[in-house]
Amino acid sequence: MASMLPLLRQYGDKEKGRAWWTRLIDAYEARAQLFFAFPMILTNVSYYAITLISVMFAGHLGDVELAGSTLGNSWGYVSGLALMTGLSGALETLCGQGYGAKQYRMLGLYLQSSIIISTFFSIFVSLLWYYSEPVLIWLHQEPEVSKMAALYLKYLIPGVFAFGFLQCMLRFLQTQTVVIPLVVCSVVPLFGHVCLTYATVHVWGLGFVGTSLSASISLWVSFIMLAIYVSCSKKFRHTWEGLSAEAFHHIVPCMKLAIPSAVMVCLEYWAFEILVLLAGLLQNSELSTSLIAMCVNTEAIAFNVTYGFSAAVSTRVSNEIGSGNVEKAKNAVSVTLKLAVFLGVTVVLLLAFGHDLWASFFSNSQEIIKAYAYMTPLVTVSILLDSAQGVLSGVSRGCGWQHLAALTNLVAFYVIGMPLALLFSYKLGFQDKGLWMGLICGLFSQTCALVVITVRTKWTRIELEDEDGESDVLVYTG
Repeated sequence: MASMLPLLRQYGDKEKGRAWWTRLIDAYEARAQLFFAFPMILTNVSYYAITLISVMFAGHLGDVELAGSTLGNSWGYVSGLALMTGLSGALETLCGQGYGAKQYRMLGLYLQSSIIISTFFSIFVSLLWYYSEPVLIWLHQEPEVSKMAALYLKYLIPGVFAFGFLQCMLRFLQTQTVVIPLVVCSVVPLFGHVCLTYATVHVWGLGFVGTSLSASISLWVSFIMLAIYVSCSKKFRHTWEGLSAEAFHHIVPCMKLAIPSAVMVCLEYWAFEILVLLAGLLQNSELSTSLIAMCVNTEAIAFNVTYGFSAAVSTRVSNEIGSGNVEKAKNAVSVTLKLAVFLGVTVVLLLAFGHDLWASFFSNSQEIIKAYAYMTPLVTVSILLDSAQGVLSGVSRGCGWQHLAALTNLVAFYVIGMPLALLFSYKLGFQDKGLWMGLICGLFSQTCALVVITVRTKWTRIELEDEDGESDVLVYTG
C-alpha cells in the first residue's frame, strides 16, 4: 500500500494540473474554433485583397488614378460592399439554427431568398455608383478625382452583384462548418486576379478601366467556383435541392433579420469613414487625414485578422442553439472570446514594437511616421476593444439579436462616440488624438452594451419552418 502512495500523489498532481488548464480554457473547443477561424480569416483577407490589388495597379498609372481608385474603393465599401456583407448576416441566424435543428432543406431556400434580397439592393447600389460623380463632388471631393472614382465604380458594378452572392454563399457554407472550399475559392481567384489585372491594364490596353473590371471578373469567378462546388458535391444533397419558387415565400422573414444586420454593419463601418472626413477639417488637414486614414486601415486589417473568430462563434452559437444546447453555445462564446482577445493582444504587441516599420509601409514621410508613433497607444486600445466586440457581434448574429446590436451601434457611435470625438478634437484641442479618443469611447460603450445583451438576454431559438412548411418563421425579438 505504501508503494502506491507516490503513484497516487503523481496522478493527483496531474489531475490538479489538468483541472487548472480546463478551468482556463476548454482545449477541445479551442482547437475546433482555431481550425474553423483561420480558414475564415484567410478567406476574408483574400476577398479584401482583390479590390486592394486593383487600387495598387491603378496607383502605378499616376497620382490622379491612385486618388480616384482609392476614393472609388472607399466609397464602394461605404455605399455598397458593406451593405452586401450586412444583408447576408440573416443567414448566420437562419441557416445556422436551421442546420442545428436538422431542418436541412430550409438552408437552400434561405440561401435563395437571401440572394434575391441581395440582387434587389444591388440594383439600387448600381444606380448610385453609376451616378456617383455628382455625389462625390457634392461631398467636396476634387472634380478630377471624382471623375476617376466614378469611372472606377462604373466597371465595379458587376462586381457588387457577385460580392453580394458570394457573401450569401459564404454564410451558407460557413454555417455548415464547410471552410476549406471557401479558402480554395478565394485564394485561387486572388492569385488569378493579379495576372488578370496585369493583362487588362498593360497587355490589353484597358488602362485604368481594367483595374476595376478585373476585380468584377475575379469576384464572379469566385462565386461561380463556389456555385459549381455546391451544385455538384454530394455533401449538400440535403441542404441544396436546386432552385425553387418557394424561396420567394421566405423573403419577408429573411428581411426581418437582413435589414437590422445591414444597419448593424454599416453604422460601424461608416463611423470609421466619418473620422477620416472629420480629420480633413483639422488645422493641418493633409497630415491629419493621412494619419487617421493609416489608423483606420490598421484597425481594418486587425479586425480582418480577428474576424474569423466572429464567424466561428456565430456558427457555433447558432448551431448549438438550433440543437437546443444553450450551455454548449455559452461555452463556445467563452472560449472564442479568450482566443480573440489573445490574438488581439498579439497584434497589439507587434504594433507596439514595430509601429515605425508598419507606418513606413504607408508613407515615407518622417513627420507622418513620428505622428503615428504618438497615435499607436490609442490604436492598440481600439484594436483590443474591436477584438472583443467582434466576437460579441458574432453572438448577436448567431442568436438573431441583430436589431439589438444595430441599436447598440447607433447609440455607441453616433450618440456617444462621434460627439465625444468632436468635443475632444475641436473644443479641447486634442486634434488627431481627440478623434480616436472619441472612437475608443464609442467602442467601449458598444462592447459594454453587447456584454449586457449577451449576459441578460434569454438565449432562445428562433421558430423555424419545418420541412413541410407547416409553421411560420418568427424572428425572436428579445
